[in-house]
Amino acid sequence: MVTETDLRLADGRVLHVYDTGGADRLAVFWHHGTPNIGAPPAPLFAAADRLGLRWVSHDRPGYGGSTPVPGRDIASAATDVAAVADALGIARFAVMGHSGGGPHALACGALLPDRVVAVVSGAGLAPYDADGLDWFAGMVPSGVASLRAAVAGRAAKEAYETSGVEYDPGFTPADLAELHGDWSWFDSVVGPATQAGPGALIDDDLAYVAPWGFRPERVTPPVLLLHGERDGIVPATHGAWLAGHCPTAELRRYPEDGHISVLRHAGAALEWLRERVDATAAR
Repeated sequence: MVTETDLRLADGRVLHVYDTGGADRLAVFWHHGTPNIGAPPAPLFAAADRLGLRWVSHDRPGYGGSTPVPGRDIASAATDVAAVADALGIARFAVMGHSGGGPHALACGALLPDRVVAVVSGAGLAPYDADGLDWFAGMVPSGVASLRAAVAGRAAKEAYETSGVEYDPGFTPADLAELHGDWSWFDSVVGPATQAGPGALIDDDLAYVAPWGFRPERVTPPVLLLHGERDGIVPATHGAWLAGHCPTAELRRYPEDGHISVLRHAGAALEWLRERVDATAAR
């Protein structure tokens, strides 16, 4: 069962928080993609239960029940996660993100190294200023257009999002199979995320192409990166770049998978996470 609460922060903002509970379990903070609300990933509940994991998450600012923060950067995710963890009495925890949630999970690994025990990022973006990376290469045309609008600034991005252009994610057959199977769950988190308009999506995309507020080289907890070779939303070259710049990273590449179907391997990633945490505790 997922408990939902509104956490009021010291600055007056509200974060809408989700928690599957279990004070004796290792908490895994889920970082959602764009545009999603922050409900934890129901397709992974059974695996998490088997491994003794507790899901905690929140709607990123501007989504769902969380207060908008125009101009937020990726690093701000660490501050918000720390506030949620403090409110719930959680000292140490793991983080896991998918797609746009990947950079936010890495932020926690970089900026909360004494609290984050492991990081999993699936199909996550590299920084826009990543040295030596052709950032847009291999990205579907609608993704290029959307993110180039963000590079041009808030006014251009707002104009793009209100122009009526339709985003075509270019999902692979494997992606579509998952979206009609276990990961049809995305229907429950995308719809609510877009009901209030594109504001939170705009804030997300502007943050992806701006300085993140940390460098991936600062991520010191163990990191597992998952990436499908057929991903056209976040090309696999992003995962390869991150693997070369996060000092503790392990990269798993899947030749037949795209942006969504890579989540078929998320259960194995949770096993990796559990093993790394247990190994650390045994030392």
